[in-house]
Amino acid sequence: MIFSSTFFLCVFLPVTLILYYILPFRFKNALLLLASLVFYAWGEPVYVLLMMFSIVFNYFAGIQLGDLTSRRVRKTRKHVFVFTVAVNIGILCFFKYYGFFLTNLNALLGTHIPIRDLPLPIGISFYTFQILSYVIDVYWGKVNVQYNIIDFGAYITMFPQLIAGPIVRYEEIRQQLKKRTITLDKAADGAVFFIRGLAKKVLLANNIGMLFDTVSAIPAAQRPALTAWIGIIAYTFQIYFDFSGYSDMAIGLGRMLGFTFSQNFDHPYISRSITEFWRRWHISLSTWFREYVYIPLGGNRVNPLRHIRNIMVVWALTGLWHGAAWCYILWGLYYGILLLLEKYIWGRALRRSPRVFQHIYTIFFFVIGWLIFTAPSVPGLWDNFKALFGLLGNGFSDPATWYYLTSYLILLILCVLCSTPLVRRLFGMISQAGKRWGQIVASAVYVLLFVTSLAYLVNATYNPFLYFKF
Repeated sequence: MIFSSTFFLCVFLPVTLILYYILPFRFKNALLLLASLVFYAWGEPVYVLLMMFSIVFNYFAGIQLGDLTSRRVRKTRKHVFVFTVAVNIGILCFFKYYGFFLTNLNALLGTHIPIRDLPLPIGISFYTFQILSYVIDVYWGKVNVQYNIIDFGAYITMFPQLIAGPIVRYEEIRQQLKKRTITLDKAADGAVFFIRGLAKKVLLANNIGMLFDTVSAIPAAQRPALTAWIGIIAYTFQIYFDFSGYSDMAIGLGRMLGFTFSQNFDHPYISRSITEFWRRWHISLSTWFREYVYIPLGGNRVNPLRHIRNIMVVWALTGLWHGAAWCYILWGLYYGILLLLEKYIWGRALRRSPRVFQHIYTIFFFVIGWLIFTAPSVPGLWDNFKALFGLLGNGFSDPATWYYLTSYLILLILCVLCSTPLVRRLFGMISQAGKRWGQIVASAVYVLLFVTSLAYLVNATYNPFLYFKF
């Protein structure tokens, strides 16, 4: 089940919220757990058993880690911790990287080990990282053990952010599982977040995504340079509005349920460096890797060689987290190298340069990053790169180029504007202008956005969520 579906919007969500609001607080987490399992099982009826195993296994592992606290059993406690982490990572690797590993092993050794096509459990990367945050924090003594399996299960399976984030660390939400307030203002604020995210996804991401798919269908050997740029710029907006839209919907649903999730995107496309870009893009993933990989490795409080190692390890893992393909690993290493160059080579000069240059520099490099990210293969990446810079002999443009540009020009302009804080500030100014009348106008706009998005979904056949495959 996905948020941008008529069944979710018209049946699942209203029924869940009505039951959630009328039940006493002590039953809310149980309902949330049940609703989340139904939500997941709707599209993954078999893999819901895998999720239930993960809940039970890690629940008892956490209790075991909490009980083994004396000095005499410190070694046993470490073994339990290592085993628990290994099981969780092992499950993730088996379903996500099994085929990738065997394919490369066959290519390297010349063997012919048969490879079974295993469907990837939706959201496994997200909920595995949430589980690991709990296990690691319990082991480090940062949080207490959760002895209520209903509360623990609700944390792992919470449907607002179950299948595409944001990654909610247990430390951030443990108090909210025990006590949270549900007010009309908070629910209304959540509805605003949800509608904003829905509009991003349905009205912007889906439509600009069709342009990217159209350009991608043209073989790289036949793509003029400007057509190639139009295509990758379309993907740049598609992935932002697709993923940030989902995150906004997740945050909004969380607020409707009384939870407060951290922001996952902060207008990354207005950044003036790649370092700033990654402080604004997929914040929950960057935070997870910083807390559980980068800092334990020593962070930046080490000599330069070890710091370089730490950065490259984190970014290789970040790329691999996104998918079982060499292009994802290259994408991660690409950003690791850029971050190191900004740290040690040209960061100071970049900060002193004109702001317009800083923006152009950052935009260029993250667009090239999406070229790597979306490449079907390493040879395909090289062909796409050559097409982008006119190295395949197809010229600068052709009649189809100008057709794409004129047909999607208004949408491209809207995407540019909506990727900045300008639109949100405008809504804030409208809602505050004239107090009551401003709020009425702002509310009417959000209702219009919701109705328009719903009407679009009724007849839409193109409605993917890009991050489901990660």
